[in-house]
Amino acid sequence: MRVLGMISGTSHDGIDVAVVDFELTGGVLHGRVGHTASTPYPEDLRARLIAALPPAPATLAEVCVLDTLIGQCFAEAAAAAIAEDDPVDLIVSHGQTVFHWVEGAHARGTLQIGQPAWIAERTGTPVLSDVRIRDITAGGHGAPLVSVLDGLLLGAYDGGAGALNLGGIANMTVVRGAELYAYDIGPANALIDAVVTGRGLNGRGFDEDGRIAASGQVRPRLLEALLDEPYYRLAPPKSTGKELFHPGYVEEALARSGGAAGGEVGDADLVATLTELTVRTVAHDVRAAEVSTLVVSGGGCRNPVIMDGLRSALPAVNVRPSDDLGAPADDKEAIAFALIGWLSAHGLPGTVPGGTGARAARVLGTLTPGAGPLVLPAPLAGSPRALVLAR
Repeated sequence: MRVLGMISGTSHDGIDVAVVDFELTGGVLHGRVGHTASTPYPEDLRARLIAALPPAPATLAEVCVLDTLIGQCFAEAAAAAIAEDDPVDLIVSHGQTVFHWVEGAHARGTLQIGQPAWIAERTGTPVLSDVRIRDITAGGHGAPLVSVLDGLLLGAYDGGAGALNLGGIANMTVVRGAELYAYDIGPANALIDAVVTGRGLNGRGFDEDGRIAASGQVRPRLLEALLDEPYYRLAPPKSTGKELFHPGYVEEALARSGGAAGGEVGDADLVATLTELTVRTVAHDVRAAEVSTLVVSGGGCRNPVIMDGLRSALPAVNVRPSDDLGAPADDKEAIAFALIGWLSAHGLPGTVPGGTGARAARVLGTLTPGAGPLVLPAPLAGSPRALVLAR
């Protein structure tokens, strides 16, 4: 079964696409990763999306417009992938998260936009969407959903393994034999990107190759203020997002530490300090997990300041990219949603309770028919025990 997975993450920079051809053999699911791509949002759409995100107010009219425009962007990205490769049996669209409602230790709701009907109409292919909410209704956080992929990929590692995704938010899955748990650690690139974009430090919207951070110095008082965040002290399972870690959060931390925006903490020092925040919070949690291997994916793994910092802070841990396991670091989340689509199509749960904190695993998503009748494969009696990925 060929499944196309699509996601725009918490960096809000564009749409990642991966086509995976799945085949189940003797309890092991084999996935051949075919076409992968990343399609940036048009600059005016990205700016409009960012302007509508909490804590900014947004009207229902604006949400409707964005739902359509983002859905159309996803539709074009899907059509381009199919044209480059071959037709697929199912498309899974995560869409774009615009709000993840968390109160204390509990997730109450989540909203992803990017109307899937546009994708189904453009491609004629059925679309699975709204993949997070069913887990939340079962008491979970709806995140990190990539943990189902991590569990199948990393279960055979001796000494335990961690899978770290460094997107806008850093999340980690810990796998030790039959044990699995996962949660959001805190910001990876979210605050760095907010400063780079908000202050116009380059035209890319992120700290390319960690150059800005490398040119600055960490400010201890500001770092201390940033680390004094109650979220870090919550026990897993837990989830977070830009509802908490947004541009105003940085300004508040600057004020608490005695540094005003544009004042005594310069731009490069601010980016260096936010980068060190990512290193400190991630390294702390990896040490607590006591894993021997850490497999890293997401845009942050292309930042040498973050990666060098993690390797320095974790000398006893084998830190390696997810590419080594057949999941390209920039495409792993899109591959994970393709996997969730395969699982849902076969009547299998797309979550592991330890990964999200739900009462039990659930089959995920809502299906939108394509051009013809909606036909699903025969349900399977049990989930695969492992996943092997290859290009």
